[in-house]
Amino acid sequence: MENIEELQEKIQELIQEKKINELHSMLDEINSADFPSLFEELKQDEIVIIYRLLSKEKAAEVFAELDSDVQKKLINVFTDKELKTVVNELFMDDTVDLIEEMPASVVKRILKNIGVKDRKVINELLNYPEDSAGSIMTTEFVEFKENITIQEGFDIIKKTGIKKETVYHCYVLDKSRKLIGLVDIKEMLISDRDLKISEIMEENPISVLTSDDKEDVAKKFDKYNYMALPVVDTENRLVGIVTIDDAIDVIQEENTEDFEKMAAMIPNEETYFKTGVFTHAKNRILWLLVLMISSTFTGAIIEKYQSAFAAIPVLVAFIPMIMGTGGNCGSQSSTLVIRGLALDEIKISDIFKVIWKELRVAIVVGTILAIVTAIRIYFQYGSSYQGEILHLSMVVGLTLILTAILAKLVGGILPMIAKTLKLDPAIMAAPIISTIVDMCSILIFFKCAVMIMGI
Repeated sequence: MENIEELQEKIQELIQEKKINELHSMLDEINSADFPSLFEELKQDEIVIIYRLLSKEKAAEVFAELDSDVQKKLINVFTDKELKTVVNELFMDDTVDLIEEMPASVVKRILKNIGVKDRKVINELLNYPEDSAGSIMTTEFVEFKENITIQEGFDIIKKTGIKKETVYHCYVLDKSRKLIGLVDIKEMLISDRDLKISEIMEENPISVLTSDDKEDVAKKFDKYNYMALPVVDTENRLVGIVTIDDAIDVIQEENTEDFEKMAAMIPNEETYFKTGVFTHAKNRILWLLVLMISSTFTGAIIEKYQSAFAAIPVLVAFIPMIMGTGGNCGSQSSTLVIRGLALDEIKISDIFKVIWKELRVAIVVGTILAIVTAIRIYFQYGSSYQGEILHLSMVVGLTLILTAILAKLVGGILPMIAKTLKLDPAIMAAPIISTIVDMCSILIFFKCAVMIMGI
């Protein structure tokens, strides 16, 4: 397959030359997931021509992959008949996502072209909390009764599977629609067709509640290696499934949100280029102001020890190194702990284990940093500060060790405290930790200088 740029040029050439049959064949070979990138550099009329040449099934797949802005543009040029065809081919969760992202005028057109039964289901899905499993599930799944044969199960899949989001897992329900089992399509394929579904089904399968947090649901996919997870109500009645593609979307959203919080920004749902300048500024300025004001404490400490600078001016040269080292040490620890909490490798009950581990790591790295710095101080300042070189090395070396210990402990403990307080651990990341450690490391530095050098 050619790269996107070559495909764009080829498509534009075929459109200009009106070679529709050749273009149709070419479009069939392109993966649905590549169309959003393909459409980026094409004109509106070219996108419409391409979309109308796609088969119904592929058009729905492509539409679900597109950015909401492109979807809106296509809907605006669709006839009601075309819009109805597209919506009817979409899976229910994709339709819900579309409605949530479109303006009211477009939503009105979409709902007008949806059947009464589907509209009822959509309204139910829209009523689930935004961060719940119910908000990301689809109601299109394959269901069996336990007393049917495997052959009858295949007949059901053949008849209804085309409209289902996945057939890899099929769900066994009783008369009251309670979930009693799960059947893997692989198990069906290798089993005798005359066996009952109840003989090969997995009883009491892993399921999630409609009210469960969608991030927790996404983590279960990694733990249990399912392609889909059943979603049940409080009475264990199956109401939908969450598929692996929706779980991946949730993980990407959560990772993006964590990155923004770790950079001291208010999370934003829009993409970088779609977000306006003032919105970007608004999302960043609050934390910048907090961190800037917090840094004034560091300035106050430096101002308090001006006499130390006057006595030994070289002390000023070590401030950036000490502050930078402390911030880096804290960021390393916080990153690892935040990741461990996100993956459930670290529990709140492990706080003392974390403290003990980070303390030992800090002593090792702090000692190495102190030794290397002492050697550098000897060769760089030995001739200028012959009488004070040992004391200067001791001050900087001891400060580095204590700063590393402080930074590692702060970086390891703060995310766990945030988790305990039901806050996102990502907010206790680099900027906040650096500010705290900067202030404390400078205080340690001058305290050590006063005690060891007598200034």
